[in-house]
Amino acid sequence: MEVTLESISDLERKMCIVVPSAEVDSKVDDKLKQTAGQVRIKGFRPGKVPLREVKRRFGVGILQEVSSEMMQQSFAEAIQQETVNPAGTPTIEDVVIEAGKDLTFTALFEVFPDIEPGDFSTIQVVRPVADISESDLDSMVERLREQRKEFVTVDRAAAVEDQVNIDYSGSVDGEDFEGGQADGSDIVIGSGSMIPGFEEGLTGLSAGDETALDVTFPEDYQKEELAGKQAVFKIKVNKVEESQLPEVDQSFFKEFGVEEGDLEAFRVEVRANMEKELKAAVDNKVKSQIMDGLVDSTEISVPKALVNDEIDRMRQDMVRQFGGGQQFDASMLPAELFEDQSIRRVQLGLIVNAIVEKNNMVVDADRVREKIEEIASSYEQPEQLVNYYYSNEEQLKQVQSLVMEEQVVESILSEAEVTDQEMPYEEAIKPPEQAEQAEDEAAQAGEADATTEDDIEDAVIVDETADDDSPAPEADEDDSDIAQSKE
Repeated sequence: MEVTLESISDLERKMCIVVPSAEVDSKVDDKLKQTAGQVRIKGFRPGKVPLREVKRRFGVGILQEVSSEMMQQSFAEAIQQETVNPAGTPTIEDVVIEAGKDLTFTALFEVFPDIEPGDFSTIQVVRPVADISESDLDSMVERLREQRKEFVTVDRAAAVEDQVNIDYSGSVDGEDFEGGQADGSDIVIGSGSMIPGFEEGLTGLSAGDETALDVTFPEDYQKEELAGKQAVFKIKVNKVEESQLPEVDQSFFKEFGVEEGDLEAFRVEVRANMEKELKAAVDNKVKSQIMDGLVDSTEISVPKALVNDEIDRMRQDMVRQFGGGQQFDASMLPAELFEDQSIRRVQLGLIVNAIVEKNNMVVDADRVREKIEEIASSYEQPEQLVNYYYSNEEQLKQVQSLVMEEQVVESILSEAEVTDQEMPYEEAIKPPEQAEQAEDEAAQAGEADATTEDDIEDAVIVDETADDDSPAPEADEDDSDIAQSKE
Protein backbone atom coordinates (compact mmCIF):
# COMPACT_ATOMS: atom_id res chain seq x y z
CA MET A 1 0.00 0.00 0.00
CA GLU A 2 1.28 3.44 -0.94
CA VAL A 3 0.25 6.48 1.14
CA THR A 4 0.96 10.15 0.53
CA LEU A 5 -0.19 12.81 2.99
CA GLU A 6 -0.53 16.49 2.16
CA SER A 7 -1.37 19.39 4.50
CA ILE A 8 -3.90 21.66 2.77
CA SER A 9 -4.33 24.03 5.71
CA ASP A 10 -3.76 24.14 9.44
CA LEU A 11 -6.20 21.29 10.06
CA GLU A 12 -7.13 19.95 6.60
CA ARG A 13 -5.32 16.92 5.21
CA LYS A 14 -5.35 15.18 1.83
CA MET A 15 -4.40 11.53 1.88
CA CYS A 16 -3.89 9.56 -1.35
CA ILE A 17 -3.95 5.78 -0.99
CA VAL A 18 -3.00 3.14 -3.57
CA VAL A 19 -3.76 -0.54 -2.92
CA PRO A 20 -1.89 -2.89 -5.29
CA SER A 21 -4.09 -4.75 -7.77
CA ALA A 22 -2.62 -8.08 -6.62
CA GLU A 23 -4.12 -7.56 -3.14
CA VAL A 24 -7.48 -6.58 -4.59
CA ASP A 25 -7.52 -9.50 -7.05
CA SER A 26 -6.69 -11.94 -4.26
CA LYS A 27 -9.58 -10.69 -2.11
CA VAL A 28 -11.93 -10.78 -5.11
CA ASP A 29 -10.94 -14.36 -5.96
CA ASP A 30 -11.56 -15.45 -2.36
CA LYS A 31 -15.00 -13.81 -2.43
CA LEU A 32 -15.83 -15.41 -5.78
CA LYS A 33 -14.94 -18.87 -4.46
CA GLN A 34 -17.00 -18.27 -1.32
CA THR A 35 -19.95 -17.17 -3.43
CA ALA A 36 -19.61 -20.17 -5.78
CA GLY A 37 -20.05 -22.51 -2.83
CA GLN A 38 -23.17 -20.74 -1.60
CA VAL A 39 -25.05 -19.42 -4.63
CA ARG A 40 -27.92 -21.33 -6.23
CA ILE A 41 -28.27 -20.95 -10.00
CA LYS A 42 -30.81 -22.81 -12.12
CA GLY A 43 -29.15 -25.54 -14.17
CA PHE A 44 -26.27 -26.11 -11.74
CA ARG A 45 -26.05 -28.34 -8.70
CA PRO A 46 -25.54 -26.56 -5.35
CA GLY A 47 -21.84 -25.91 -4.81
CA LYS A 48 -20.96 -26.89 -8.37
CA VAL A 49 -21.44 -23.54 -10.13
CA PRO A 50 -18.35 -22.84 -12.29
CA LEU A 51 -16.22 -19.93 -11.10
CA ARG A 52 -16.40 -18.28 -14.54
CA GLU A 53 -20.21 -18.27 -14.32
CA VAL A 54 -20.14 -16.71 -10.83
CA LYS A 55 -17.68 -14.11 -12.09
CA ARG A 56 -19.85 -13.36 -15.13
CA ARG A 57 -22.95 -12.85 -13.03
CA PHE A 58 -21.55 -11.32 -9.84
CA GLY A 59 -18.00 -10.19 -10.65
CA VAL A 60 -18.72 -6.47 -10.87
CA GLY A 61 -20.73 -6.40 -7.63
CA ILE A 62 -18.12 -8.44 -5.78
CA LEU A 63 -15.35 -6.13 -7.00
CA GLN A 64 -17.30 -3.11 -5.68
CA GLU A 65 -18.02 -4.82 -2.34
CA VAL A 66 -14.40 -5.95 -1.82
CA SER A 67 -13.04 -2.55 -2.86
CA SER A 68 -15.31 -0.78 -0.38
CA GLU A 69 -14.14 -3.02 2.44
CA MET A 70 -10.48 -2.55 1.44
CA MET A 71 -10.90 1.25 1.31
CA GLN A 72 -12.12 1.29 4.90
CA GLN A 73 -9.37 -1.07 6.04
CA SER A 74 -6.58 0.69 4.15
CA PHE A 75 -7.67 4.14 5.43
CA ALA A 76 -7.61 2.88 9.01
CA GLU A 77 -4.12 1.44 8.47
CA ALA A 78 -2.92 4.61 6.70
CA ILE A 79 -3.87 7.01 9.51
CA GLN A 80 -2.02 4.78 11.97
CA GLN A 81 0.98 4.63 9.67
CA GLU A 82 1.03 8.43 9.29
CA THR A 83 0.08 9.02 12.96
CA VAL A 84 -2.77 11.40 12.19
CA ASN A 85 -5.97 11.74 14.19
CA PRO A 86 -8.96 12.56 11.96
CA ALA A 87 -11.72 14.75 13.38
CA GLY A 88 -14.89 13.45 11.79
CA THR A 89 -15.64 11.25 8.80
CA PRO A 90 -13.40 11.72 5.72
CA THR A 91 -14.69 12.76 2.31
CA ILE A 92 -13.67 10.20 -0.33
CA GLU A 93 -12.82 11.41 -3.84
CA ASP A 94 -11.07 10.29 -7.05
CA VAL A 95 -11.95 6.63 -6.56
CA VAL A 96 -10.64 4.19 -9.19
CA ILE A 97 -12.09 0.67 -9.06
CA GLU A 98 -11.31 -1.39 -12.13
CA ALA A 99 -10.58 -5.07 -12.57
CA GLY A 100 -6.86 -5.75 -12.85
CA LYS A 101 -5.88 -2.23 -11.77
CA ASP A 102 -4.67 -0.73 -8.50
CA LEU A 103 -7.40 0.51 -6.15
CA THR A 104 -6.80 4.23 -5.66
CA PHE A 105 -8.71 6.91 -3.79
CA THR A 106 -8.23 10.22 -2.00
CA ALA A 107 -9.47 10.96 1.52
CA LEU A 108 -10.01 14.57 2.62
CA PHE A 109 -10.36 15.14 6.35
CA GLU A 110 -9.55 17.43 9.24
CA VAL A 111 -7.33 16.51 12.17
CA PHE A 112 -7.62 17.38 15.83
CA PRO A 113 -5.56 20.46 16.65
CA ASP A 114 -2.48 20.42 18.84
CA ILE A 115 -3.49 22.39 21.92
CA GLU A 116 -1.26 24.01 24.48
CA PRO A 117 -3.49 25.32 27.29
CA GLY A 118 -2.84 28.95 28.20
CA ASP A 119 -1.48 30.42 31.41
CA PHE A 120 -4.14 29.78 34.06
CA SER A 121 -2.77 32.53 36.28
CA THR A 122 -4.07 35.09 33.78
CA ILE A 123 -7.67 33.94 34.32
CA GLN A 124 -9.58 36.31 36.59
CA VAL A 125 -12.55 35.04 38.58
CA VAL A 126 -14.99 37.00 40.73
CA ARG A 127 -16.52 34.55 43.21
CA PRO A 128 -19.84 35.64 44.74
CA VAL A 129 -20.11 35.46 48.53
CA ALA A 130 -23.60 35.71 50.03
CA ASP A 131 -25.52 34.80 53.17
CA ILE A 132 -29.18 33.85 53.41
CA SER A 133 -30.83 36.38 55.70
CA GLU A 134 -34.16 36.04 57.48
CA SER A 135 -35.50 38.55 54.97
CA ASP A 136 -34.40 36.31 52.09
CA LEU A 137 -36.10 33.38 53.79
CA ASP A 138 -39.30 35.39 54.28
CA SER A 139 -39.29 36.36 50.62
CA MET A 140 -38.86 32.75 49.54
CA VAL A 141 -41.77 31.59 51.70
CA GLU A 142 -43.93 34.29 50.11
CA ARG A 143 -42.87 33.14 46.65
CA LEU A 144 -43.89 29.61 47.54
CA ARG A 145 -47.28 30.94 48.63
CA GLU A 146 -47.54 32.74 45.29
CA GLN A 147 -46.95 29.44 43.54
CA ARG A 148 -49.93 27.92 45.29
CA LYS A 149 -52.30 30.87 45.05
CA GLU A 150 -55.82 30.29 43.81
CA PHE A 151 -58.24 32.58 41.98
CA VAL A 152 -61.79 33.01 43.30
CA THR A 153 -64.67 34.77 41.60
CA VAL A 154 -65.57 38.26 42.87
CA ASP A 155 -68.47 40.58 42.12
CA ARG A 156 -66.61 43.80 41.36
CA ALA A 157 -64.67 45.61 38.67
CA ALA A 158 -61.32 44.14 37.61
CA ALA A 159 -58.09 45.59 38.99
CA VAL A 160 -54.38 44.96 38.54
CA GLU A 161 -53.36 41.40 39.56
CA ASP A 162 -56.91 40.12 39.06
CA GLN A 163 -57.54 37.28 36.61
CA VAL A 164 -60.17 38.08 34.01
CA ASN A 165 -61.87 35.43 31.88
CA ILE A 166 -62.82 36.90 28.51
CA ASP A 167 -63.90 36.18 24.96
CA TYR A 168 -62.14 38.35 22.42
CA SER A 169 -61.97 38.88 18.68
CA GLY A 170 -59.32 41.04 17.03
CA SER A 171 -59.28 42.70 13.63
CA VAL A 172 -56.94 44.88 11.58
CA ASP A 173 -58.50 47.26 9.05
CA GLY A 174 -61.82 45.56 9.69
CA GLU A 175 -60.51 42.07 8.84
CA ASP A 176 -60.10 39.26 11.39
CA PHE A 177 -56.56 37.87 11.58
CA GLU A 178 -55.24 34.42 12.44
CA GLY A 179 -54.73 33.90 16.16
CA GLY A 180 -56.77 36.98 17.08
CA GLN A 181 -59.81 35.16 18.48
CA ALA A 182 -60.38 33.18 21.67
CA ASP A 183 -63.18 32.17 24.01
CA GLY A 184 -62.81 31.68 27.76
CA SER A 185 -59.26 33.03 27.90
CA ASP A 186 -57.80 33.72 31.36
CA ILE A 187 -55.63 36.84 31.54
CA VAL A 188 -53.93 38.18 34.66
CA ILE A 189 -53.93 41.97 34.52
CA GLY A 190 -50.38 43.26 34.86
CA SER A 191 -48.71 39.99 33.84
CA GLY A 192 -47.47 41.45 30.56
CA SER A 193 -48.68 38.42 28.64
CA MET A 194 -50.60 40.51 26.10
CA ILE A 195 -49.54 43.33 23.80
CA PRO A 196 -49.24 46.83 25.36
CA GLY A 197 -52.59 48.44 26.16
CA PHE A 198 -54.59 45.20 26.15
CA GLU A 199 -54.41 44.34 29.84
CA GLU A 200 -54.74 47.98 30.87
CA GLY A 201 -57.98 48.11 28.90
CA LEU A 202 -59.46 45.35 31.05
CA THR A 203 -59.21 47.27 34.32
CA GLY A 204 -62.51 48.59 35.56
CA LEU A 205 -64.56 46.02 33.65
CA SER A 206 -67.00 43.68 35.42
CA ALA A 207 -68.56 40.34 34.50
CA GLY A 208 -71.00 40.80 31.63
CA ASP A 209 -69.36 43.97 30.32
CA GLU A 210 -68.55 44.29 26.62
CA THR A 211 -66.14 46.78 25.10
CA ALA A 212 -63.74 47.39 22.22
CA LEU A 213 -60.02 48.05 22.76
CA ASP A 214 -57.91 50.05 20.34
CA VAL A 215 -54.31 48.82 20.55
CA THR A 216 -51.16 48.84 18.40
CA PHE A 217 -48.92 45.85 17.82
CA PRO A 218 -45.24 46.49 18.68
CA GLU A 219 -42.93 47.29 15.79
CA ASP A 220 -40.88 44.16 16.62
CA TYR A 221 -43.90 41.84 16.92
CA GLN A 222 -43.03 38.28 15.91
CA LYS A 223 -45.64 38.18 13.13
CA GLU A 224 -44.36 40.65 10.57
CA GLU A 225 -47.79 41.12 8.97
CA LEU A 226 -49.07 42.53 12.29
CA ALA A 227 -45.98 44.48 13.42
CA GLY A 228 -46.81 48.14 13.99
CA LYS A 229 -50.45 47.69 12.93
CA GLN A 230 -53.41 49.20 14.76
CA ALA A 231 -56.00 46.65 15.86
CA VAL A 232 -59.44 46.58 17.47
CA PHE A 233 -60.33 43.85 19.94
CA LYS A 234 -63.96 43.24 20.83
CA ILE A 235 -64.09 42.07 24.44
CA LYS A 236 -66.73 40.26 26.51
CA VAL A 237 -65.95 39.72 30.21
CA ASN A 238 -67.16 36.38 31.57
CA LYS A 239 -65.89 36.68 35.13
CA VAL A 240 -63.45 38.51 37.37
CA GLU A 241 -61.32 36.63 39.91
CA GLU A 242 -58.93 37.76 42.62
CA SER A 243 -56.01 35.77 43.96
CA GLN A 244 -55.98 34.21 47.41
CA LEU A 245 -52.75 33.06 49.01
CA PRO A 246 -52.78 29.82 51.04
CA GLU A 247 -52.33 29.87 54.78
CA VAL A 248 -48.89 28.89 56.00
CA ASP A 249 -50.05 25.80 57.84
CA GLN A 250 -49.52 22.04 57.98
CA SER A 251 -51.45 21.50 54.76
CA PHE A 252 -49.22 24.01 52.98
CA PHE A 253 -46.06 22.36 54.33
CA LYS A 254 -47.17 18.95 53.05
CA GLU A 255 -47.56 20.30 49.52
CA PHE A 256 -43.77 20.79 49.53
CA GLY A 257 -42.93 17.40 51.01
CA VAL A 258 -42.57 18.49 54.65
CA GLU A 259 -44.82 15.96 56.39
CA GLU A 260 -44.00 16.71 60.01
CA GLY A 261 -43.08 19.81 61.97
CA ASP A 262 -44.22 23.39 62.38
CA LEU A 263 -43.36 26.62 60.59
CA GLU A 264 -39.86 26.57 61.99
CA ALA A 265 -39.21 23.08 60.58
CA PHE A 266 -40.55 24.23 57.24
CA ARG A 267 -38.26 27.26 57.24
CA VAL A 268 -35.30 25.02 58.10
CA GLU A 269 -36.09 22.88 55.05
CA VAL A 270 -36.51 25.93 52.83
CA ARG A 271 -33.21 27.40 54.04
CA ALA A 272 -31.37 24.12 53.41
CA ASN A 273 -32.55 24.06 49.81
CA MET A 274 -31.81 27.75 49.33
CA GLU A 275 -28.27 27.00 50.47
CA LYS A 276 -28.01 24.22 47.90
CA GLU A 277 -29.29 26.59 45.23
CA LEU A 278 -26.84 29.27 46.31
CA LYS A 279 -23.90 26.86 46.14
CA ALA A 280 -25.00 25.65 42.70
CA ALA A 281 -25.34 29.24 41.45
CA VAL A 282 -21.92 30.26 42.77
CA ASP A 283 -20.27 27.15 41.34
CA ASN A 284 -21.93 27.82 37.99
CA LYS A 285 -20.74 31.43 37.89
CA VAL A 286 -17.20 30.42 38.79
CA LYS A 287 -17.24 27.67 36.18
CA SER A 288 -18.57 30.07 33.53
CA GLN A 289 -15.73 32.51 34.20
CA ILE A 290 -13.16 29.71 34.16
CA MET A 291 -14.46 28.49 30.80
CA ASP A 292 -14.44 32.02 29.40
CA GLY A 293 -10.86 32.37 30.59
CA LEU A 294 -9.81 29.10 28.97
CA VAL A 295 -11.18 30.19 25.58
CA ASP A 296 -9.60 33.65 25.87
CA SER A 297 -6.19 32.35 26.96
CA THR A 298 -5.85 29.44 24.54
CA GLU A 299 -5.21 29.69 20.81
CA ILE A 300 -7.14 26.98 19.04
CA SER A 301 -8.35 26.16 15.54
CA VAL A 302 -11.67 24.33 15.51
CA PRO A 303 -12.37 21.48 13.04
CA LYS A 304 -15.46 22.28 10.99
CA ALA A 305 -16.53 18.66 11.14
CA LEU A 306 -16.81 18.78 14.94
CA VAL A 307 -18.72 22.06 14.81
CA ASN A 308 -21.18 20.61 12.29
CA ASP A 309 -21.66 17.53 14.47
CA GLU A 310 -22.35 19.76 17.46
CA ILE A 311 -24.83 21.84 15.45
CA ASP A 312 -26.70 18.65 14.53
CA ARG A 313 -26.80 17.60 18.20
CA MET A 314 -28.15 21.00 19.22
CA ARG A 315 -30.79 20.82 16.49
CA GLN A 316 -31.95 17.45 17.78
CA ASP A 317 -31.98 18.73 21.37
CA MET A 318 -34.16 21.68 20.37
CA VAL A 319 -36.61 19.41 18.53
CA ARG A 320 -36.87 17.12 21.58
CA GLN A 321 -37.24 20.10 23.91
CA PHE A 322 -40.21 21.43 22.00
CA GLY A 323 -41.77 18.02 21.38
CA GLY A 324 -41.24 17.91 17.62
CA GLY A 325 -40.15 14.28 17.54
CA GLN A 326 -40.32 12.54 14.17
CA GLN A 327 -42.85 15.06 12.88
CA PHE A 328 -40.19 17.74 12.43
CA ASP A 329 -37.02 17.61 10.35
CA ALA A 330 -34.29 19.02 12.59
CA SER A 331 -32.11 19.84 9.58
CA MET A 332 -34.64 22.54 8.64
CA LEU A 333 -33.43 24.64 11.59
CA PRO A 334 -30.83 27.16 10.31
CA ALA A 335 -27.26 26.25 11.29
CA GLU A 336 -26.60 29.92 12.06
CA LEU A 337 -28.85 29.63 15.12
CA PHE A 338 -26.38 27.29 16.78
CA GLU A 339 -23.04 28.12 15.17
CA ASP A 340 -21.54 30.43 17.81
CA GLN A 341 -22.52 28.21 20.71
CA SER A 342 -21.37 25.09 18.85
CA ILE A 343 -17.94 26.61 18.20
CA ARG A 344 -17.60 27.50 21.88
CA ARG A 345 -18.65 24.01 22.98
CA VAL A 346 -16.14 22.38 20.66
CA GLN A 347 -13.39 24.76 21.78
CA LEU A 348 -14.04 24.02 25.45
CA GLY A 349 -14.28 20.28 24.86
CA LEU A 350 -10.91 20.22 23.09
CA ILE A 351 -9.24 22.46 25.68
CA VAL A 352 -10.57 20.48 28.66
CA ASN A 353 -9.50 17.20 27.05
CA ALA A 354 -6.02 18.64 26.47
CA ILE A 355 -5.79 19.66 30.15
CA VAL A 356 -6.91 16.19 31.26
CA GLU A 357 -4.35 14.48 29.04
CA LYS A 358 -1.52 16.85 29.91
CA ASN A 359 -2.04 16.37 33.64
CA ASN A 360 -2.89 12.65 33.45
CA MET A 361 -6.13 13.33 35.30
CA VAL A 362 -8.52 10.49 36.09
CA VAL A 363 -12.10 10.81 37.24
CA ASP A 364 -12.61 10.43 41.00
CA ALA A 365 -14.85 7.37 41.47
CA ASP A 366 -15.86 8.48 44.98
CA ARG A 367 -17.04 11.85 43.68
CA VAL A 368 -18.98 10.12 40.91
CA ARG A 369 -20.75 8.06 43.55
CA GLU A 370 -21.47 11.16 45.64
CA LYS A 371 -22.86 12.98 42.62
CA ILE A 372 -25.16 10.10 41.70
CA GLU A 373 -26.39 9.79 45.28
CA GLU A 374 -27.02 13.53 45.35
CA ILE A 375 -29.11 13.28 42.18
CA ALA A 376 -31.03 10.33 43.61
CA SER A 377 -31.61 11.91 47.04
CA SER A 378 -34.94 13.48 46.05
CA TYR A 379 -36.50 10.09 45.21
CA GLU A 380 -38.42 7.86 47.60
CA GLN A 381 -36.15 4.90 46.77
CA PRO A 382 -32.83 6.52 45.88
CA GLU A 383 -30.92 3.25 45.78
CA GLN A 384 -32.94 2.17 42.74
CA LEU A 385 -31.83 5.27 40.86
CA VAL A 386 -28.23 4.75 41.95
CA ASN A 387 -28.34 1.20 40.60
CA TYR A 388 -29.89 2.50 37.38
CA TYR A 389 -26.98 4.88 36.79
CA TYR A 390 -24.39 2.18 37.39
CA SER A 391 -26.19 -0.24 35.07
CA ASN A 392 -26.57 2.34 32.29
CA GLU A 393 -23.23 3.12 30.66
CA GLU A 394 -24.46 6.25 28.87
CA GLN A 395 -25.93 7.79 32.04
CA LEU A 396 -22.83 6.89 34.03
CA LYS A 397 -20.57 8.53 31.44
CA GLN A 398 -22.58 11.73 31.72
CA VAL A 399 -21.94 11.88 35.45
CA GLN A 400 -18.28 10.97 35.01
CA SER A 401 -17.86 13.77 32.46
CA LEU A 402 -19.51 16.21 34.85
CA VAL A 403 -17.23 15.20 37.71
CA MET A 404 -14.15 15.39 35.51
CA GLU A 405 -15.19 18.88 34.42
CA GLU A 406 -15.50 19.87 38.10
CA GLN A 407 -12.04 18.48 38.79
CA VAL A 408 -10.60 20.51 35.90
CA VAL A 409 -12.31 23.68 37.14
CA GLU A 410 -10.95 23.15 40.65
CA SER A 411 -7.45 22.57 39.27
CA ILE A 412 -7.56 25.79 37.26
CA LEU A 413 -9.12 27.71 40.15
CA SER A 414 -6.10 26.93 42.30
CA GLU A 415 -3.92 28.86 39.83
CA ALA A 416 -6.36 31.58 38.73
CA GLU A 417 -6.65 35.06 40.22
CA VAL A 418 -9.76 34.80 42.41
CA THR A 419 -11.51 37.74 44.08
CA ASP A 420 -14.36 37.16 46.54
CA GLN A 421 -17.20 39.66 46.17
CA GLU A 422 -19.93 40.00 48.77
CA MET A 423 -23.43 40.49 47.38
CA PRO A 424 -27.08 39.90 48.30
CA TYR A 425 -28.50 36.42 47.96
CA GLU A 426 -30.82 37.47 45.11
CA GLU A 427 -27.88 38.81 43.13
CA ALA A 428 -25.73 35.76 43.79
CA ILE A 429 -28.29 33.27 42.46
CA LYS A 430 -28.86 35.07 39.15
CA PRO A 431 -27.59 33.07 36.17
CA PRO A 432 -24.41 34.57 34.65
CA GLU A 433 -26.19 35.96 31.59
CA GLN A 434 -28.96 37.52 33.66
CA ALA A 435 -26.48 39.06 36.08
CA GLU A 436 -24.50 40.61 33.21
CA GLN A 437 -27.68 41.99 31.67
CA ALA A 438 -28.68 43.52 35.01
CA GLU A 439 -25.25 45.14 35.34
CA ASP A 440 -25.53 46.64 31.85
CA GLU A 441 -28.99 48.00 32.55
CA ALA A 442 -27.87 49.43 35.88
CA ALA A 443 -24.91 51.14 34.24
CA GLN A 444 -27.17 52.67 31.61
CA ALA A 445 -29.75 53.80 34.15
CA GLY A 446 -27.16 55.01 36.63
CA GLU A 447 -28.60 52.92 39.42
CA ALA A 448 -28.50 49.33 40.55
CA ASP A 449 -31.42 47.12 39.67
CA ALA A 450 -31.97 44.69 42.51
CA THR A 451 -34.96 42.91 40.95
CA THR A 452 -34.71 39.36 39.65
CA GLU A 453 -36.94 36.83 37.92
CA ASP A 454 -38.31 34.07 40.11
CA ASP A 455 -36.29 31.45 38.28
CA ILE A 456 -35.74 29.17 41.23
CA GLU A 457 -39.09 29.22 42.98
CA ASP A 458 -40.01 25.76 41.76
CA ALA A 459 -36.69 24.34 42.91
CA VAL A 460 -36.68 25.13 46.58
CA ILE A 461 -38.24 22.18 48.36
CA VAL A 462 -37.01 18.62 48.02
CA ASP A 463 -39.61 16.35 46.44
CA GLU A 464 -39.89 13.32 48.66
CA THR A 465 -42.58 11.76 46.50
CA ALA A 466 -40.84 11.56 43.12
CA ASP A 467 -41.97 8.68 40.94
CA ASP A 468 -39.27 6.03 40.92
CA ASP A 469 -40.65 4.57 37.69
CA SER A 470 -40.05 7.79 35.80
CA PRO A 471 -36.95 8.17 33.59
CA ALA A 472 -33.79 9.10 35.40
CA PRO A 473 -32.89 12.77 35.19
CA GLU A 474 -30.00 13.82 33.01
CA ALA A 475 -26.87 14.58 34.95
CA ASP A 476 -26.13 18.27 34.89
CA GLU A 477 -25.37 20.97 37.39
CA ASP A 478 -29.00 21.74 38.12
CA ASP A 479 -30.02 18.11 38.55
CA SER A 480 -27.23 17.48 41.01
CA ASP A 481 -28.02 20.41 43.27
CA ILE A 482 -31.73 21.06 43.10
CA ALA A 483 -34.84 18.87 43.24
CA GLN A 484 -38.15 19.99 41.83
CA SER A 485 -40.94 20.87 44.20
CA LYS A 486 -43.99 18.65 44.39
CA GLU A 487 -46.92 19.79 42.28
